[in-house]
Amino acid sequence: MDSIDRVWLINKPLNWTSFDVVNKLRFRLKMKKIGHAGTLDPLATGLLIVCTGKMCKQIDTFMGLEKEYTGTFTLGQTTASYDLETEPSPPQSVIHLTTASIVQATQSFIGEIQQIPPAHSAIRINGTRAYKLARKGKEAALPPRNVSIRSFDITHVSLPQVHFRVSCSKGTYIRSLAHDFGQSLGVGAYLSALCRTRIGTYRLEDALTVDQVEP
Repeated sequence: MDSIDRVWLINKPLNWTSFDVVNKLRFRLKMKKIGHAGTLDPLATGLLIVCTGKMCKQIDTFMGLEKEYTGTFTLGQTTASYDLETEPSPPQSVIHLTTASIVQATQSFIGEIQQIPPAHSAIRINGTRAYKLARKGKEAALPPRNVSIRSFDITHVSLPQVHFRVSCSKGTYIRSLAHDFGQSLGVGAYLSALCRTRIGTYRLEDALTVDQVEP
């Protein structure tokens, strides 16, 4: 394989878009043919697969692989975007929740489920991105989609924060999982931190920072 035909594992920084990473690497590597295999929101960090040269033909294959995420839900508040892109609602009490009840609530989300994407998402509705409509205050009905969640573990509880690890299929919105999880507990929730730790067999610990990439 030619050195320009590569798969790069990149640790995406907070507040960067996935396209920011691609554009930076396009300049650094002097590559015209370059793309990423699965968007991470600006407020998420972690593993981003970037392909260059002939490996761009494999992007769809990488996008179809199972993903693993770790992160934090904040219980007792909601946001319009299901994360910190928009302002949280006034908090409500969560002191009645126990670790056992929180762990038990994960069970209904494991397996094949239907999930409604966030209104603040990049899905196109009649040619317009949903988030653009949402920012204008226009409601858009997004159809539910079938996704698969293989595992959903609560790794630590420090109310109102709940730390988790999820392994899921392509197309799963962890923001929607946060929202739906909060609804199931009767207190609401939003996604307050997210890191993608694995794509298929590719792991975050093997990733480079953007600054570590060299031609």
